Amino acid sequence: MTGKILTVVIVVCALVAGLGMYYLQVYAYYETVTPTGTDDVQLTTLDGRMETILYEDFQAIDADSSPIRYRACFNTQTPMSTLTSTYEPYIGAVPRNAPGWFDCFDADEIGHDITDGRAQVFTSQRNREFGIDRVVAITEDGHGYVWHEINECGDKAYDGSPLGDDCPDRETGGN
Repeated sequence: MTGKILTVVIVVCALVAGLGMYYLQVYAYYETVTPTGTDDVQLTTLDGRMETILYEDFQAIDADSSPIRYRACFNTQTPMSTLTSTYEPYIGAVPRNAPGWFDCFDADEIGHDITDGRAQVFTSQRNREFGIDRVVAITEDGHGYVWHEINECGDKAYDGSPLGDDCPDRETGGN
């Protein structure tokens, strides 16, 4: 009888721990970002200045628990030809999954749009904090998505490789 009770206790504890971890990963730390309405979507120009582009229907989430948890969605009327001729492209960006409840951000669909050339990725801000860049992908039909990308300096810092001279100071984050 003691063995059965112990088995039930272990199974219940494992179930509670599993549900707790799921909740913490998917819901607990995320907060809705309140848009400013003026500078929520910024891109870096080809000459290195940051500019706000026209946008609407902005919604975003973020969490203090990780620098790469930021996700945002918006719409823009700015033509793709203007974007590509004015703003710095970002090479190699891969959208990160968002929680399922943040349904405007589908990383798989955004990734396919980028791969198939239906979306372009632009630099928003390099080294927003050390090793983390903010990137913006915009589709041909004006849907936009924002997320944080670990850059080369971040990769080196996190895997223990020596940082190159082109990496910013870790204390200031490069800003």
